[in-house]
Amino acid sequence: MTSFGTLRSLVPKPDAEGRCDLCGSSLVHEHRHLFDPVSRGLICTCDACNLLFFRNGETKYKSVPRNSRFIENFRLSDVQWDDLMIPIGLAFFLNSSTEGKVLAYYPSPAGATESLLSLEAWGEIVSDNPVLDSMEADVEALLANRLDRPGQYYMAPIDKCYQLIGLIRTNWHGLSGGAEMWDKIRDFFSEMKEASVA
Repeated sequence: MTSFGTLRSLVPKPDAEGRCDLCGSSLVHEHRHLFDPVSRGLICTCDACNLLFFRNGETKYKSVPRNSRFIENFRLSDVQWDDLMIPIGLAFFLNSSTEGKVLAYYPSPAGATESLLSLEAWGEIVSDNPVLDSMEADVEALLANRLDRPGQYYMAPIDKCYQLIGLIRTNWHGLSGGAEMWDKIRDFFSEMKEASVA
C-alpha cells in the first residue's frame, strides 16, 4: 500500500468493516499498524499479527508504537524553524532507515509534502533537545505544531502523523483550508495532548 493509499484508508468508510491486511480478521476502530520503511506505507493489523514484528530488527515491516509523548520545554527558535524551510506551522520529522537521514514533511491539500532538511539544521535541534536521540527510526516522528503559541511538540507514532495529513487532505476547502478544518486540527491536538504519556 502506498503512502497516499494509506492516507485514504485512514478516512472512515461508512458501513465498512476493517480487516487485518495480513490475516483478514476483523479489526476494531483503534487497531495496530505496521510500517513499511521502503514504501513508507502503513499496514493495518490485528494485535496477533502485529506481535510477529518488532520496531527494531531484521523484519520487512516494523511495529508502530501506540502512544504519543508530549515533550515539555522543547527548544526551537523562530530562526531555527525558518532554517527548516517549512512554509506552515505544522510538520513531522522522520528518521528514515532506508534513506539514512531525517526527512521533514508538512501537510498540504494534496497530502504530505517533503521539505529539504539540512543535516546542520537538524543537528542543531537535536543538540538543543537530546530527547530526540531516543526517537525510533521509521516508526516515531517529531510532530511539531506551531500554529498557536506556545508551540506543541510530540514524539508521535508515524500513523498519528499520517492521520493528521489525512484529516487536512479530506477537510480542506477553498484557498486557506476553511475555518472548520483549522478547528479540526486544534481538536486533533487537544485530544492528542490529553492522551499523551509522560
